[in-house]
Amino acid sequence: MVFKREWRRAQKALWIWVLAIGGMSFLIMSIYPQFAENKDQLQDLLKLYPEAMLKAFNIDQLGFDTALGFYAIEGYLFVTLFGSIYAALLAGGILVKEESDRTIEFLLAKPISRIQVVLQKATGVLAVLLVFNVMITIINYVGFRVAGDDQVDTQTFIMISLAPFMLHVTFAAIAFGVSAFFRKQRLVTSIALGIVLGSYFLSIVASISDKLSGLKWITPFEYVTSAYIIEHATINPVYILIMLTVIILSVAVAIMKYHKKDLIV
Repeated sequence: MVFKREWRRAQKALWIWVLAIGGMSFLIMSIYPQFAENKDQLQDLLKLYPEAMLKAFNIDQLGFDTALGFYAIEGYLFVTLFGSIYAALLAGGILVKEESDRTIEFLLAKPISRIQVVLQKATGVLAVLLVFNVMITIINYVGFRVAGDDQVDTQTFIMISLAPFMLHVTFAAIAFGVSAFFRKQRLVTSIALGIVLGSYFLSIVASISDKLSGLKWITPFEYVTSAYIIEHATINPVYILIMLTVIILSVAVAIMKYHKKDLIV
C-alpha cells in the first residue's frame, strides 16, 4: 500500500529529472564529434589549464581522446552530482513529509506497522532510483552511438553506469536516515543538499591536495571516480563494501528512530 502510494507520487519528479539530466548528458555526447575533429587544438588549450583543475576533474588521467573519456569528464559529473541531489531530496522528504504535511494520522490508521512504513518507503526510493538510472543508462548508450563510438568496452560501460546508481542509493540512504530525526521537510531538504554538496567539495579537495587525500574516505564521490573505473573496468571492492555498509546502517537507523519517535498527528 505505502509502496504503491509513494511510487505514484514520485512519477512526475522522476521523469522531469530523467529528462533534465539525461538530456544534458545526451547533449554533451552529441557535441563530441566536433571535439574529436579538433583534438590537437584542444590538447594545446588543456596545457594552459592549472594542474589543480586537471586533477580535480580527472582530465590529467582521462583526456578527451575517446568518447568514453569525454563522457567521464563532462557528462559523468551531471549524472553523479545532480543525480545525487535528486536522490537525497527524494529520500530525505519521503519519510518526514507525513509529519510535515500532517498526513501521518491517516497513515497510522491503516493496518501497518511503523517498521513496514519505513521499509516500504525505502523500497519505493530504491525502485525510483533504479528506474532513473536505467533510463539514464539507455540515454547514454544512445549518446555514445550518436558520438560515433561503437567500440566502448561493454564491461566498462556497465561499471560506469552502475557506479552512479550505487552513489545515488548511498546518498539516498544517508538522507533517509537523517530525516527520521526531524519533523520539517524544509529542514531535511537543506541538510540533504548540504550533505551532497559538502561531499562533492571534499572530493575536489581530496583530488587536488596530496596532504588532504585522506578525505577521500569520507566522501562517496571518491568511491565512484570515473578514472579508476575506466582504467580497471570495475569499482573498487573496498568502496563497494563501504557503500553497502552505509546504506544498511542508514536504513537501520531510520527504522530504530522512527519506531520510537513521537509523531505529530
